[in-house]
Amino acid sequence: MTHVDIPFLRYLDAEGCPVATLPTWLDKAILHTFYRNMVMVRSYDKKAIALQRTGKLGTFPSHLGAEAVGIGIGLAMQPQDVYVPYYRDMPTLYVRGVPMEKNLQYWGGDERGSYFLKPDGTPSEDLPICVPIATQITHACGIASAFKLRNQPRVAVVTIGDGGTSKGDFLEGLNCAGVWHLPMVIIVNNNQWAISVPRKLQSSAPTLAQKGIGAGVRSLQVDGNDVVAVYDAARSAVERARSGKGPTLIEAVSYRLGDHTTADDATRYRDGAEVEAAWAKEPVKRLRQFMHSKGWWDEEQEQSLLAEATREVEQAVARYEAMAPQPPEAILDYHYASLPAELVPQRERVIAKGMKQEVGHE
Repeated sequence: MTHVDIPFLRYLDAEGCPVATLPTWLDKAILHTFYRNMVMVRSYDKKAIALQRTGKLGTFPSHLGAEAVGIGIGLAMQPQDVYVPYYRDMPTLYVRGVPMEKNLQYWGGDERGSYFLKPDGTPSEDLPICVPIATQITHACGIASAFKLRNQPRVAVVTIGDGGTSKGDFLEGLNCAGVWHLPMVIIVNNNQWAISVPRKLQSSAPTLAQKGIGAGVRSLQVDGNDVVAVYDAARSAVERARSGKGPTLIEAVSYRLGDHTTADDATRYRDGAEVEAAWAKEPVKRLRQFMHSKGWWDEEQEQSLLAEATREVEQAVARYEAMAPQPPEAILDYHYASLPAELVPQRERVIAKGMKQEVGHE
């Protein structure tokens, strides 16, 4: 099996020039939607890192360089579908309706940040962020199985990093999806680094998409820095799954431009020239240059959007900082439908201790 056996989709090259016939759905409006959301989440990412550096946020996983992957996936889904994220997926959650402050709340150590609401105020069925590596693949299999058993025209979309494809959960879930012919789309964000382990040391497979072949899953690669390609591939895969044609594995080839998380220092294991070369291919500039070439974007629009992004991010930060902390007894409140009798005295002692500390601070 060689690399050429896996289809590779790209519409825009690193300079934003078309290299293939553009999809019929492409127009100025949808490109503006792509671009606005990509700029928003990049602005958010920068602010979140600053908050972590000043002690206002816990360890944070930057999505710098993955904007096209996240935005393309999120916009390709329908509201009734279920998204199963991993930890670098704020962009998709954002376009699925999760406010920025909820993501800040989660990385600030408050589990209430995992409780998502739809725009109409009802609870979202999208799953919360999954930090354990690859376990979300098996969760998506269960959700997709439920859709199939209920004969519902819904799709489970799950994401994972390149390092996660080396875990047993990924391979087992992939095999399950293929055997049961599930309405499921698996998207690998191949950003070339599993913390400090480069792609070439993670797997000897010519492509990560190749891993789907043995499971009987339709598999392809896309340029993960080309939002047009990501959206087109994801949308086709989602609708294919919805129509009963089974699962798809998409490997989005991107590059992690920042550290693995704010607890990492990538300069210890990555060559600066490699990172500089990756910046030349980054997704935001690529789309902006294409829109400029079509006369669909100008400097005035750019500055207006950047100002809007700054306002939205700062407003989200203000809402996050205004959130009251959870009471101490919350550590016992969400494990049981009814608290066991033996834990009731413990909960009362926690409440009493918290009240005593509050009085001491007055």
